[in-house]
Amino acid sequence: MTEMLQVLDAATKAQKLPLGLTADDLRAMYRAMVATRAFDQRCMNLQRQGRIGFCVPSIGQEASQVGASYAAPLEDWVYPSYRTHSIAILRGVPWKTLFDQLYGNGTDVVKGRQMPNHFSLRAWNLVSVSSPIGTQISQAAGTARAIQVRGEKRVVWTWFGDGGTSEGEFHAGLNFAGVWKSPCVFMCENNHWAISVPCERQTASETFAQKAVAYGMPGVRVDGNDVLAVYQAAKEARERALRGDGPTLIESVTFRLGPHSSSDDPKRYQAPELLETWKKRDPIARFQAFLEKKKLWTPAWDKQLSDEIAAEIGKAVDAAEQTPPPAVETLFDDVYATLPPHLVEQRQAVLDQIRTSGAIQDTGGKFPL
Repeated sequence: MTEMLQVLDAATKAQKLPLGLTADDLRAMYRAMVATRAFDQRCMNLQRQGRIGFCVPSIGQEASQVGASYAAPLEDWVYPSYRTHSIAILRGVPWKTLFDQLYGNGTDVVKGRQMPNHFSLRAWNLVSVSSPIGTQISQAAGTARAIQVRGEKRVVWTWFGDGGTSEGEFHAGLNFAGVWKSPCVFMCENNHWAISVPCERQTASETFAQKAVAYGMPGVRVDGNDVLAVYQAAKEARERALRGDGPTLIESVTFRLGPHSSSDDPKRYQAPELLETWKKRDPIARFQAFLEKKKLWTPAWDKQLSDEIAAEIGKAVDAAEQTPPPAVETLFDDVYATLPPHLVEQRQAVLDQIRTSGAIQDTGGKFPL
């Protein structure tokens, strides 16, 4: 069985601080974790209020995501899953850009064409999130091979859950990357649930990390609620990739403290005592205790930080809600460089109908989830 890498022990002391991290780095990690949870909580509230249609929270997985993405500089490409918006937050994507996508309004980068929480952020090297499970794994492997052929010095990262390892894309992506020794880091977040399916129903292997052996790459199992351990594992994997030594599979063992999505009720399949056990391992509280011992955290600073984030999020939500929806004619954009004649006619017909009747007919459709 693959041993689990830890840096923070039960007493929230660092056994050995990862090299290169400064006090500012530690505070930045903490800020990103707190911001991610604040974003999740606000999104769930907005969905329950009927102001957005859908969201996918990552409560409990902040250390897993922030620790790894802190090791990924902006020039690296990222193929995220739908639960990794923390990467966008850490990379400095404006709050309004994120909320525009959740509302699907007129300044949404993808013009309302994607489900909420399925961000596409080319300017930050974050490839579009995809709902079908595992598609990003083989896509990331292909991009890593392209980077290798070009001789570029950067790395490709992809995130997926334990359920994603049961998809054919997992085999195809890891096999391809292993054969070519391409610069790819595969981040498997083992949060114990593929919606309602527990990880023991997902695999007969003792760990997900050990699956890496069959593909000719290292498999690292890390405490996903220990942000410093995740950072260390991710940093070492990136350095390995840059040296030309090939990809790494990291299994980050964490726990989803909230629902799979705003459409899910985990009480139907999750034992209350299991949830309570993992709440005691809350990654934010754990890192906070460490920072306090290092004299890098105080209640006053934490309140200031939380207030700042809440104000930023509130301002962004207000601005997103006041932004009109995408113009109807944008339905015809972005597929053809030159619009074919039949689509030109259809676009004109739509505009004519709006001009004469004032609107396109509302069929009363609701968000399907």
